[in-house]
Amino acid sequence: MLDKLDRLEEEYRELEALLSDPEVLKDKGRYQSLSRRYAEMGEVIGLIREYRKVLEDLEQAESLLDDPELKEMAKAEREALLARKEALEKELERHLLPKDPMDERDAIVEIRAGTGGEEAALFARDLFNMYLRFAEEMGFETEVLDSHPTDLGGFSKVVFEVRGPGAYGTFKYESGVHRVQRVPVTETQGRIHTSTATVAVLPKAEEDFALNMDEIRIDVMRASGPGGQGVNTTDSAVRVVHLPTGIMVTCQDSRSQIKNREKALMILRSRLLEMKRAEEAERLRKTRLAQIGTGERSEKIRTYNFPQSRVTDHRIGFTTHDLEGVLSGHLTPILEALKRADQERQLAALAEG
Repeated sequence: MLDKLDRLEEEYRELEALLSDPEVLKDKGRYQSLSRRYAEMGEVIGLIREYRKVLEDLEQAESLLDDPELKEMAKAEREALLARKEALEKELERHLLPKDPMDERDAIVEIRAGTGGEEAALFARDLFNMYLRFAEEMGFETEVLDSHPTDLGGFSKVVFEVRGPGAYGTFKYESGVHRVQRVPVTETQGRIHTSTATVAVLPKAEEDFALNMDEIRIDVMRASGPGGQGVNTTDSAVRVVHLPTGIMVTCQDSRSQIKNREKALMILRSRLLEMKRAEEAERLRKTRLAQIGTGERSEKIRTYNFPQSRVTDHRIGFTTHDLEGVLSGHLTPILEALKRADQERQLAALAEG
């Protein structure tokens, strides 16, 4: 473990030097990337330094065990230091777990209205706005790839890209069914309704993940949606079908058929990459549809309860009463708790193995 800690400290020192380099300061993208990594390493570097101090104090306490006058005090201090040493080692093991190489990639996020009609579409819009604010808070760039708005301003489906180092690793825990409990704007008698929206998060496939165009059918059509936007007046919408799997992607947000085609193929490539990853890991869920479920109320990962201003993530039992803050994009506490729980599961699996 000490060798790994040495390497992390060396990386941290190198980052410090780079962040003060005038050439790096001129490159905004690189500077932001290095700054993010530097901030991420702050916690583990603090733990490493504390761990080294505990080892030094432990050595000193053990050297006093032979002193008759200080023996009892040294013994008590030794016990406390051993307990802290064990706790720090567990924390450091969590930080030293191997990372998914996909975590550093850009992400493709798809939100679909589930059970609940127009209210589900409005909830899908709320989730979309929440993610846009969170992405901005994290310094990521976003671009809408495809959207299907409804008459009341919701979305039956919206797909967007999140760009920046670590985007997929940050957003991946959002995959699943999200449930909302509130009085819909369409409800005239003040009754609380339950609706759902499904979220799928995919790592963006790089260009080297090739598509066999002989296995793909591309259709063009007129874009659909409310209003009389110019996008609806030309055959600019594109539907891409992967014939071997039946996966279908549509894109209509751009007025350019060529751009919609490029976006659809990018999304398809990312879905196929995720399917391949699932098969390689021998997961039970091998398709995007299995990942997000059917949208039924029972298949939930998180509930947003408006009457109680409560958000509960059911995977880890995490609850906060800052509903307004969460919907404003303050997702970090939830995602940090999910990340920690995931790491604990990995450590438990390594111990059993």
